Amino acid sequence: MMAALFPKRRSSAESEEEMLLAGDGPDLISSLDPRTCCRGAERRARGGARERERLAAHESLDYLPPHSEAYKKWLQKTPRRSDWDRWLMMGLIGTVVGTFGFLTHQIIDYIFKIKWEFVETYIQSGNFHMTWIFILGTGLGMIAVSSGLVVFFCPSGSPSGLPEVIGFLNGASIPHIFNVKTFFGTFISCVLAVASGLFCGPEGPMIHLGAIIGCGLSQFKSDTLGFRLPFFTRFRNSADKRKFVTAGAGAGIASVFRAPVGGLLFTMEEVASFWDFKLAWQTFFCCLMAAFTTDLLSSSFSGFVYRGHFGFFKAENRILFWIKTLLDMSVLAFIPTIIIGTLGGLLGALFVYINIHINKSRMRLFNMIQSEILKKASKLCEALLIVVVTLTITVYLPYFFPCTPVMNETNLQFETQPEQSYNTSATQQFQREISEYNCPSGSSWVGTDGVVHSNQTFNQAAALLVENGKRGIMLLFKRGTHEEFGYASLFTALTFYFLISCWTAGTAVASGLVIPMLYTGALYGRIVGRVLVSMFGVQTDEYGAWIDPGLFAAIGAASFFSGVTRLTISLSVIMVEITNDVQSILLIMVAVMVAKTIGDWFNKSLYSSLLTLKCIPYLDSEPNVVHSNKEVNLELFTARDVMKPCVRVLHLQEAVSSLASLLVTTSHSGFPVVYEPKPDHDDVFLGTITRLELCMLLGNEQIFHTQDNRESVCCAPVLTYQEIMVEKLPDVPRMTRLLKRYSTDPQYQHLFINLEPYINKSAVAVQAHFSLQRTYLLFRTLGLRHLTVVDLHNRAVGILTRKDLMSFQLEEKLGLQLDSGLLDSDEEPLD
Repeated sequence: MMAALFPKRRSSAESEEEMLLAGDGPDLISSLDPRTCCRGAERRARGGARERERLAAHESLDYLPPHSEAYKKWLQKTPRRSDWDRWLMMGLIGTVVGTFGFLTHQIIDYIFKIKWEFVETYIQSGNFHMTWIFILGTGLGMIAVSSGLVVFFCPSGSPSGLPEVIGFLNGASIPHIFNVKTFFGTFISCVLAVASGLFCGPEGPMIHLGAIIGCGLSQFKSDTLGFRLPFFTRFRNSADKRKFVTAGAGAGIASVFRAPVGGLLFTMEEVASFWDFKLAWQTFFCCLMAAFTTDLLSSSFSGFVYRGHFGFFKAENRILFWIKTLLDMSVLAFIPTIIIGTLGGLLGALFVYINIHINKSRMRLFNMIQSEILKKASKLCEALLIVVVTLTITVYLPYFFPCTPVMNETNLQFETQPEQSYNTSATQQFQREISEYNCPSGSSWVGTDGVVHSNQTFNQAAALLVENGKRGIMLLFKRGTHEEFGYASLFTALTFYFLISCWTAGTAVASGLVIPMLYTGALYGRIVGRVLVSMFGVQTDEYGAWIDPGLFAAIGAASFFSGVTRLTISLSVIMVEITNDVQSILLIMVAVMVAKTIGDWFNKSLYSSLLTLKCIPYLDSEPNVVHSNKEVNLELFTARDVMKPCVRVLHLQEAVSSLASLLVTTSHSGFPVVYEPKPDHDDVFLGTITRLELCMLLGNEQIFHTQDNRESVCCAPVLTYQEIMVEKLPDVPRMTRLLKRYSTDPQYQHLFINLEPYINKSAVAVQAHFSLQRTYLLFRTLGLRHLTVVDLHNRAVGILTRKDLMSFQLEEKLGLQLDSGLLDSDEEPLD
């Protein structure tokens, strides 16, 4: 059984190389052994992720450069320059992300339109078997390519990449999520998955694509393609790369939702951990350029055909779910809003619970398969099975629903207006034909009273299920259509959409959950609106016009979105930007807050749960430690209670052989450096140095010197800041050979390295009695990798890393003290 749960190890040489160079620092996803990061079955299900996410070389993840003498010399030689190139790069990232956002929408809509136009004749003749065969055949073909790309070409693109981006910006190093293969594989997989008819959307992958664009353009190099362009070289550091990744992720949201402010706030609230005002301005500009580019291209191109009016932003093209009719609010509207918010919290928590358990079962099942080929084939087959179930329900379920008369043509969502463009009219005509489905064709005429009359009918289930999710949301948000959808169609669509989207999320295709979340919430919100209409009737006066199912559909969409993601501020702004319904902002805010509060009583948000499930080391904004079903107050504990004691320290002068042996025999990613201020005085803490910097120093033999020759120490060359500060080791096999030689050859016992010019002398340290709660906040807010713990005499007594501050580690360490009745460590004497 254990062999089935944990895959085979790599070769001994490869494992040894990883131990020498990768380390198991706090920022490496591979460092968290699934046997310790979680409990029970959740632990075992992640066994495969550990080997898959191993790094062959260590990556620098510092938010700030080390404050060393080499760094200060580099600053002295570097003239003070303006940030015009940084703003230029932000604008370039936003433009490229906006272009790909436009292409994503266009390709999906075009494929969907062409696919259903082919079966229009079969639908009109009632031949649903041929309709099913064609729709299913095209769906299977698209999902085979979509899932095949994720399974065989770019595993990092599955399913949305958003948890991986969040983990990276929180300080974890996750391999392959920003390379060229992942970009193209995710883009094609996302487009095909959404166009195939699966209950998913392009939002999550678009955030991932934006982050990849932000990373790739800012670095102007590619390890996959093997080129390094001589442009924007000053951005090739970890701190700047993270800023551009943050801006790219926000631009992805801004492009796909046409919501630049929402993209900025979403990044601040959910994606980024490290933030400042300068980054906020630059991210806002990047989001603005992304939304502008998408709007500019969408204003005149549809189906890749130029329709004219370039640069004229029409509301129906720019606003995703444009609500034309705004309603006056009543204080009574807050009563059903609170009910909808409660439903959003309950159903959102249930969605998270079901989805996480489906993903756990999926991981256990796949990890039990020994053959790697069979494992990948199983993932592909699961995606194909989901599309079979989804499209079968989509095609056949509306057949069992009767045709509903269209009460008034002017109230019909898919009506055509003479003044609209050719593209809009053609699209709406096509959508009307889909909604008619198996219903007989009708006609419309203008009566003597000037009112448009019609004998047309449409299929409610087809309007909700056959059309894509975006169109279904527009129908549900439509105002003035109080009785257009009945209880049967709404409850049926809600049941199937909720369950199938739970199953779809996490499968081996690049897909997002925003459209399913909005759609599910809009369905039960519309049901609540229908109940009010049944109770009070259709209200036409200004004081009762707020009793409109379309209004509560929008509120329900926001509540379910919040119940799943626990977003508040950014979600409220996004809902206003995608609907233009400013009048309902207070109701939306109330529903969002209620849904988040209710959902937090049961579990964490979906993204936080996925981070835990994927074993990505993530530090929440506030520590959540529970013992015996009670929340633990970390202010009662100190840094000493959770630190790693007996820390390995370095001195200013270290033998080459001892440094090499230290790197060979340990897997730490950083080391405190101490020195003796006076003779016969205890060593005190001076700063830190990372494993990567030590490797770069050991790779340059010209800086070695003998201990007894003080002139050689003073005259030894000092490496420049650019030579030691690299993101990854340039030649891993060479460094492996050097470490083995240095640690075994006796001559290197008499050669030393002066570490003083390379030490980060501004490294943060806390005293052993420092509050654990404030230690956690300090570590996360400053984006630290290592936090040295010192005693009252400034002697290094321990070290804290990301792993030590994760919730499960805190629960284990503090639980022992709580069980023994020791709430605090003994304080050191102050004299």
